[in-house]
Amino acid sequence: MRRMDLLLPLLLIGLWSCGPGSNKQAGQANQRRPNIIYIMADDLGIGDIGAFGQEIIQTPNIDRLAAEGIKFTDHYAGTSVCAPSRCVLMTGIDMGRAAIRGNRQWEPHGQIPLPDSSITVAEVLKGAGYVTGMFGKWGLGITGTEGDPNRQGWDEFYGYTDQVLAHNYYPEYLVRNGEKIYLDNAVKYLDSTAWHGGYGSYSPGKKVYSNDLFTRQALAFVEEHQDTSFLLYLPYTIPHDNGEAPVGQRQEVPELKRFRDMDWPSEQKGYAAMIERLDGYIGQLTQLVDSLGLGENTLIIFTSDNGPMQESRGFTAFFNSNGPYLGGKRDVTEGGLRMPFVARWAGTIAPGSVTNHPSAFHDFLPTACEIAGVAPPKGITGQSYLPTLKGQAQDAPEYLYFAFYEQGKKQAVRQGKWKALRNGVFEQPDTPWELYNLEKDPGETQNLAAQHPEVVQELAQLAAQAHHNDPNWPFFNTEVVEE
Repeated sequence: MRRMDLLLPLLLIGLWSCGPGSNKQAGQANQRRPNIIYIMADDLGIGDIGAFGQEIIQTPNIDRLAAEGIKFTDHYAGTSVCAPSRCVLMTGIDMGRAAIRGNRQWEPHGQIPLPDSSITVAEVLKGAGYVTGMFGKWGLGITGTEGDPNRQGWDEFYGYTDQVLAHNYYPEYLVRNGEKIYLDNAVKYLDSTAWHGGYGSYSPGKKVYSNDLFTRQALAFVEEHQDTSFLLYLPYTIPHDNGEAPVGQRQEVPELKRFRDMDWPSEQKGYAAMIERLDGYIGQLTQLVDSLGLGENTLIIFTSDNGPMQESRGFTAFFNSNGPYLGGKRDVTEGGLRMPFVARWAGTIAPGSVTNHPSAFHDFLPTACEIAGVAPPKGITGQSYLPTLKGQAQDAPEYLYFAFYEQGKKQAVRQGKWKALRNGVFEQPDTPWELYNLEKDPGETQNLAAQHPEVVQELAQLAAQAHHNDPNWPFFNTEVVEE
């Protein structure tokens, strides 16, 4: 069934709109519907933010969002790598049934596109009269594919459709609503055999910084649509490194500022400067929202897409980027999955709130739907965390499920204080589970599987319940595709 079939009820009751102009009219009719701004960093660890314990890098604007709103201590990404985590965020479906489960490349370039049958949060809110804008990294389908962001509910898009191209902060071009907009950067592409068909690149001539442009577009979007209801999605590429650039130049940032004279390795200087620049962007956006008098009608969320990168850069050790947790990007330990998450909504969220309510990326879509006053699509796995935002009691989800489709395949499931995980399940589907008590051992240092076999069995059954075979994404080498 294609998405238009699934969205027909909205169409029939007159909520569907065909373009930005009609969206604006619908938004004006429903202007009291709250705006939603969702800001996401790329490869930022939970320990990189002041509100979560960072002491070297300064993030006053993100910390302000936490002080004026709420901090979630137990919020999780969709998984521990880019594209599938973003798929979970967009569709409200966890990694047991997600349409995109890895960073697999697409020909001629880009990643496997999000199928037309998927229903995104942008589509649902657009159907409810919201204007939708996205500026940054997509990674779920290039122009002309099913996953093209303008075909997935975004009225306005400006950024990278291909997340390999997104490694370069000084790209040759960005895409605006399907059109390549060329920038004044001198770009060198790698040999076609070196990296995903040669699309990896770096820029010897650095003039135009992509994330600056995303911020300008976001500010203009808010100003233009201040009298409507809008959904703004800002997936920055900071602080993801450009692994295709020469060593010492992989953390791309226009200015090192206060870190220039630090007695640090160059990559650490760049990493810290990137995060502080990101914090400055958020300060600009928050200031604009407040100056326009939109603070009481706008939910602002900040988080990251997965844990911090670990490939020999040393950020986790140098900055304690993963906080008290084990591992980082590509791991299903807490350091790879547990994200910084703060939200501000003046007059709705009590300032200085803190919650340990377990939540994850697939919960965003139903939350946005509840805020907009529309029903979420059928078949999603997430649940709205709006009650928690409002300070109301809320039952924890039955469980949270995660899977990683690279490095031999990995699984994890959390239920309450218990977390079970296992690695290398493709070749060995009967690989034993490890078990950790996150209340007493958040760093996952003591495997309690032998002491609590009944808990292991219960969590293993939940994982089996959550996982659905997909011929495009084999997980076990013994897998039989379900009809």
